[in-house]
Amino acid sequence: MGRLIVIEGLDGAGKRTLSDALCTEFAARGARTTRLAFPRYDDDVHAALARDALYGRLGEGGAIAGSVHAMALLFALDRHDAAPALRAAQAEHDVVLVDRYVASNAAYCAARLGQDAGGELVGWVRALEIERFGIPVPDRQLLLAVPREVAAARARHRERTEPGRERDAYEADDALQQRTGAVYRGLAAADWLSPWTVLDGAGAVDAAELADQLLG
Repeated sequence: MGRLIVIEGLDGAGKRTLSDALCTEFAARGARTTRLAFPRYDDDVHAALARDALYGRLGEGGAIAGSVHAMALLFALDRHDAAPALRAAQAEHDVVLVDRYVASNAAYCAARLGQDAGGELVGWVRALEIERFGIPVPDRQLLLAVPREVAAARARHRERTEPGRERDAYEADDALQQRTGAVYRGLAAADWLSPWTVLDGAGAVDAAELADQLLG
């Protein structure tokens, strides 16, 4: 059974860059690798609805976007629908590398409610996604820890340079991003769901050394 490795971090933390580098290193070591990114906005109706809510396209007053639990449920249903494909990928590969997973849901939604990593919302997400939906549990989680200012600057640059990458309501909320970063650090400190490795997202990550650790 292949290892399910998750990369977590704020918007603009460098998750895609690290994923690219790790895929290269895994391939160089002969590891069969595949990857997936959540939310699957273009492939799942629940994720698409969440995206519409984040851009204010789901009716007056933003009732769905305004409900923390409703948004968490939409993101969780995306992973629920992807679970069979994840299990199949694990059966066929040595590494399944995922950009964002359950911890993202827990961190952002807890931050919206002003809760920390030990709060009710984090426990609710775990009960929903892991216990009720039974989605695969990650073997290792990587947190790209980066100052909020650095992540925000990267997100703004991406918005300017990549067509169709306008920031959504979460990405544009600097205070939310800061609180989310704090929840992420709490989840990592508690090794929530599985062991975590905290990486310096503001500097250069040694992808070769990290790949050796993850495959060792």
